[in-house]
Amino acid sequence: MIPYGRQDVSDKDIAAVLEVLQSDFLTQGPAVPRFEAAAKAQCNVDYAIAVNSATSALHIACMALDLGPGDILWTVPNTFVASANVGIYCGADVDFVDTDPDTYCMSVAALEEKLTQAERDGKLPKVLVPVHFAGQSCDMRAIAALAGKFDIRIIEDASHAIGANYLGQPVGDCAYSDICVFSFHPVKIITTGEGGLATTKDPKLASRMELHRSHGVTRDPALMDQASEGGWYYQMVDLGYNYRMTEMQAALGVTQFERLSEFVDRRNALALEYDRKLADLPVTCPVQNPDSRSAFHLYPILVDNRAEVFARLRENGIGVNVHYIPVHTQPFWRARGFAQGDFPQSEAYYARAISIPLYFGLTEEAQDQVVSEIGRAVSF
Repeated sequence: MIPYGRQDVSDKDIAAVLEVLQSDFLTQGPAVPRFEAAAKAQCNVDYAIAVNSATSALHIACMALDLGPGDILWTVPNTFVASANVGIYCGADVDFVDTDPDTYCMSVAALEEKLTQAERDGKLPKVLVPVHFAGQSCDMRAIAALAGKFDIRIIEDASHAIGANYLGQPVGDCAYSDICVFSFHPVKIITTGEGGLATTKDPKLASRMELHRSHGVTRDPALMDQASEGGWYYQMVDLGYNYRMTEMQAALGVTQFERLSEFVDRRNALALEYDRKLADLPVTCPVQNPDSRSAFHLYPILVDNRAEVFARLRENGIGVNVHYIPVHTQPFWRARGFAQGDFPQSEAYYARAISIPLYFGLTEEAQDQVVSEIGRAVSF
């Protein structure tokens, strides 16, 4: 079976993890700061906070922005459920903005229309979470301009997009957001096994996220309400969580970061080959915004008779997947008042979408096999 995605782990990666296992620190040692330094260099920001998943990063980002009961978070239906769930974790209400029919990212036109109505209704969001789907950045300049009119805070969900560029700058530089979040799951561009990270330019937001990832506990005298009682002393000054990244994960991430450009270049080359090889088949290939360079976490195509095509591809050794079932159609969210038909562009995309294999180690022969089987499946 050719998988839709997989990690690429080198001997150097393995050696880095082994070195940690033989060291004095398996957690809270020097590897996590090195990983954060690599992220800061990549994204050209002053602060990077590593955690155990992108969901955790999204959660502490919302907490840092004081999202809570009575507030509203908006994201898109075309994402993994975590992008919306973090609003519920904070006690906020959640709503969605439909996606662009070409890029499958947040639609600027839909956002503008929804903000106009929300202003009339007195239901403007406090936090907006645009999702950089499949590795391609949303139109963040336009989104930030709209959000800025209403003092809405922005968290970029860039779980798919480490190594991507927007307007010539790295995704994660927070030029148009307060915080940006990445994922390092094994099928992403680089991996730490499980893991996530948040970047920001704001020292206060960084400090709050650092606090919330580790129980709300601090040894920093500046954050305590009384003098330290000794070298053992700490205080819990806020409610936090155990969201720390391990040293093994971080060590793997450091060596993976060294190959980030290589990974992204290879994925872009494979995507261009798919564009060429699928051009004569009755499928729709992903559209790329000329203002951005995708990291190509995914290569989603649109087909007719999706269920049948999906089944035929799986039966013939092509490990395709679907990203994503629109969040608002899940039972949990239907119970909160959402319904089929609420976000037609996201639903129309989902009805035809298949993510085909795309990963660093995909060979030319395997890619040709994928294309050949797609041709058979859609012509059946």
